[in-house]
Amino acid sequence: MANVEHGGRAGNAFGAGTVDTARERLRALRIGLWLIAVVLAVRQVAVVLSTPKAERLTDLETWVGPNGVLHVKGSLYDSTQFTGTPFGGLVLKPFTRAAEQALGWGWTFGTLSLVVALGLVAARALPQPVSRRTSLLAAPVAVSLLMLSLPVRNTLYLGQTSVIPVLLVLLGCFAVRGERAGGVLIGLAAALQPTVLLFAPLLWFTGRRRAAGSTGVTFAALTALAWAAMPHDSNTYWVHHLAGVGLGKDADDLTNQSLHGALLRLGLNGPLEIGLFLLLGAAVAAVGLRRAVRYAKDGQLLLAVAVTGCVAVAVSPTTWQHQLLWVLLAVVGRVGRKTSDRFMWPVAVVLVMTLPAKMMLPNMAALYPLRDNVTLLAALAAATVVPFLSRTSEYYRRPIPTDYAQPIPTRWKHVPLLPFLGRVLTRPNLLLELLLIRVGYSAYQQVRLAATGGTNAGGRAVAEHHGDQILAIERFLRLDIEHWANHAVVKVGWLRDFFDFYYESFHFVVPLTVLGVLYARRPADYRWARSALGFATLIALVGFWLYPLAPPRLMPGLGIIDTVHGVQDFSKPDYGTLTALTNQYAAMPSLHFGWSLWCGLVIAVLAPKWWMKALGLLHPLFTVSAIVATGNHWILDAVGGAAVVAAGFGLTYLLQGPRPRTLMKPVEVSTQELVPAAGRTPS
Repeated sequence: MANVEHGGRAGNAFGAGTVDTARERLRALRIGLWLIAVVLAVRQVAVVLSTPKAERLTDLETWVGPNGVLHVKGSLYDSTQFTGTPFGGLVLKPFTRAAEQALGWGWTFGTLSLVVALGLVAARALPQPVSRRTSLLAAPVAVSLLMLSLPVRNTLYLGQTSVIPVLLVLLGCFAVRGERAGGVLIGLAAALQPTVLLFAPLLWFTGRRRAAGSTGVTFAALTALAWAAMPHDSNTYWVHHLAGVGLGKDADDLTNQSLHGALLRLGLNGPLEIGLFLLLGAAVAAVGLRRAVRYAKDGQLLLAVAVTGCVAVAVSPTTWQHQLLWVLLAVVGRVGRKTSDRFMWPVAVVLVMTLPAKMMLPNMAALYPLRDNVTLLAALAAATVVPFLSRTSEYYRRPIPTDYAQPIPTRWKHVPLLPFLGRVLTRPNLLLELLLIRVGYSAYQQVRLAATGGTNAGGRAVAEHHGDQILAIERFLRLDIEHWANHAVVKVGWLRDFFDFYYESFHFVVPLTVLGVLYARRPADYRWARSALGFATLIALVGFWLYPLAPPRLMPGLGIIDTVHGVQDFSKPDYGTLTALTNQYAAMPSLHFGWSLWCGLVIAVLAPKWWMKALGLLHPLFTVSAIVATGNHWILDAVGGAAVVAAGFGLTYLLQGPRPRTLMKPVEVSTQELVPAAGRTPS
């Protein structure tokens, strides 16, 4: 149970007022977090219940469908895709039959209740010592993370029972009194999901031998009961299919995030694959359980449970996506000696468990093995290599603090609104930055793809109408030079090739180079510049969504030659709306020009020599020439790009204040500093 630290009374009226204010703020924050959890829960239920019956709770067809368990005479495994244990079928079959008429509603709200209970138990199981604030806020945060996680979303949407074994284990470890009672609950969970038996060694080697024995006896008794009641089904599951192997989807399916599934996806099969799986599984189990025992003896039982669950994820022959909640529980582990490193592990776990794998890694063939097994890799990392801090470590509660610059006075009283964001002098965790940049860019791509103005055909009409508006404004302002510039460049071969190359090559290379140099040499300025770029991009996404715009090259009748993409077929109703990479109607504002202008301004402000500043300012000049000459943007798109960059810097100033002016020598970048905390040996 969490240890709640109660503060004493203040010694005077002023102190009492301060304490009361802090309590009111904490209470308001707690209410706000619970409201977020409620909104997320309502949203998940609404998504499930608003989906057509034929498309939601599809896994419940295993029970209630024409070929489901309830309507097929004979073996459980003659039904459609039933993969549970015989005991699971024995217990859940009468329950499901009784609830068949209201199964959709009953199953959805029942699962929701189990998820909330799971979050409450996990929050109360945090290792001691826990501050009052943490103890009060942990429950709504835990429930919110569960609601956002892919396993829970799949469980609610498909109609799964995978929450039950996890909840039973947590109840057995943290809620019930008496070792035997706890062991009974864990044994019941193992009868539903056999890999839960891995918790028996954890209990045994941490001194809870009665619980371990009770777990084994309960599992054996319930399995024997199912064998007596359904001998044919039990023989099918335990003997013919070796504890369920081969039931359900193909084992090499992407949703099977186990070592067995990963090896099959890598092209291994037959005796070689089986032998390698057994060898690797034994190694992971030995290392993971040893670590779990160590963390349990250290007083971090919830982390030990999470690590053991991650071992079960890896070594199970089939671990479908809805069975991966153990990985999310590993978020409670503390990693990193520095404050800046402390967020790396929890952010990585939350992103892995809430976002599709395609958002985590680029769509490159060389990275497919990593992308296809990203959840398994997170489980393996938690089980075997992540150096979670011991509670006896001096850094467990007091990590190395972050260095801050002296605040800079401003003419406005309330600027900066968030001063702690803008005065940090040390560089952030490298892996965390790369991860957030990747996820941010993936979200940027998704919004661009979605910002079509409705349907494809409707989006084209809206985008072309907006194109006519932009052209009319430019003609009024005498800025309509797109046709002239495009045809003038086309006539000069080398100039056309130069602008095509510049348009395609420098959009990402230059900003990433600027960010890399600033990260290595000027960390404080990196934070300032990165924030401005992020805010500018977010504002631009709003523009893409609200104002889909056809670029000059996609305007019928304008006569613009598409020098980069080739000739467009204007007869296709959905041409130009979507391609494999991006939405062609996300043109206003132009981030091609906006990002180049950001690069130019950052270089002009920070570069030490005048020729560097001049070279930096040439980049936006070449970029605006390229986007107009190739027919990819209007002049006013560039104006919009400049506006969002100005807004990005303005918002950064408003929230963080002026960039730190502290004079610093160039930072010597050592290998040890660039390696994140997850790769170091714990104290």
